[in-house]
Amino acid sequence: MRTRRAALTAIAGAASLALTLTACGQNSEGGSKEKAGSAKGGTIGIAMPTKSSERWINDGNNVVKNLQAAGYKTKLVYGEDDPDTQVSQIENLITQGVKGLIIAAIDNKSLNNVLQQAAQAKIPVIAYDRLILGTKNVDYYASFDNEKVGVLQGTYIVQKLGLDKGKKGPFNIELFAGSNDDNNTKYFFNGAMSVLQPYIDKKELVVKSGQTQLNQVTTLRWDGTTAQKRMEDILTSAYKSGKVDAVLSPYDGISIGILSALKSDGYGSASKPLPVITGQDAELASVKSIIAGQQTQTVYKDTRQLAKVAATMVDDALNGKKPQVNDTKTYDNGTKVVPAYLLQPVSVDKSNYEDVLVKGGYYTDAQLK
Repeated sequence: MRTRRAALTAIAGAASLALTLTACGQNSEGGSKEKAGSAKGGTIGIAMPTKSSERWINDGNNVVKNLQAAGYKTKLVYGEDDPDTQVSQIENLITQGVKGLIIAAIDNKSLNNVLQQAAQAKIPVIAYDRLILGTKNVDYYASFDNEKVGVLQGTYIVQKLGLDKGKKGPFNIELFAGSNDDNNTKYFFNGAMSVLQPYIDKKELVVKSGQTQLNQVTTLRWDGTTAQKRMEDILTSAYKSGKVDAVLSPYDGISIGILSALKSDGYGSASKPLPVITGQDAELASVKSIIAGQQTQTVYKDTRQLAKVAATMVDDALNGKKPQVNDTKTYDNGTKVVPAYLLQPVSVDKSNYEDVLVKGGYYTDAQLK
């Protein structure tokens, strides 16, 4: 497993990719007139996974905003976590004559045939946050340092339990991972386990359920209800005695499901406090939960910057420029190494959410009340 180090200047580099502002309405037929030799004024297709996650709604809107500011029209579709629906939507976008595609895949192996159609139509494809696997027909990848997301989660657990300060425990921990059809899942999990595994090996962290392998802890479609059911089963089978001290959760929606199971089992009182619970995406409900002392941590990824990167990539690809990348080695999709631009994630908890999220303009104080 490779540890990647993206320089802080990468974030500034992403910001410098800011697009020229030109007003244009979403899915409208308006927009700037196409320049000679330019794709400006054409339509870019944007395929997002689902509207059931606040995160993907924001991503879709931000990508649209950046593309329209650069003079493109847009067509934004959501597959509602159905891979067949997403394939059909992308086929329709190709038929409609889009100039470029930005795709956050639902199932990272389901798009090979439809992306062959895109290649035949000479449509550049940007994989958005989730790498598309098994095809040469993906041109660039815009994401975050996904392994670092897991490292931040694992490190937070170690520090919160005091293991880094010499506390031996043992502490009980349970492990959750994302969807098995999302390539990011292994990066998040491997990053976290690079920190946690040495403490598990020393028995300072104990997984009472015995479920420690990635294929035992995945959560299909990142579904909170699925995570809640698994946590309930773990509590029933493995915690007739003892208590859970920490839960590695890869995503805020999963964290909410885990919290529901724990609270139903009596956690959240002075005699039975909630464990340390991580998360990802800084979704509004989870940030409020952190402020209320329930979920403990989340990993913030500024998707406003990710949207800028993806929009600029497709703009450059369509206009004879080489898109900016900062990783050309890590993201092998099984057919090719996809050149990537990776942004940096940030760990957020009750101690720094004001500085990171409010002062950073991601949320207002009023939204967090």
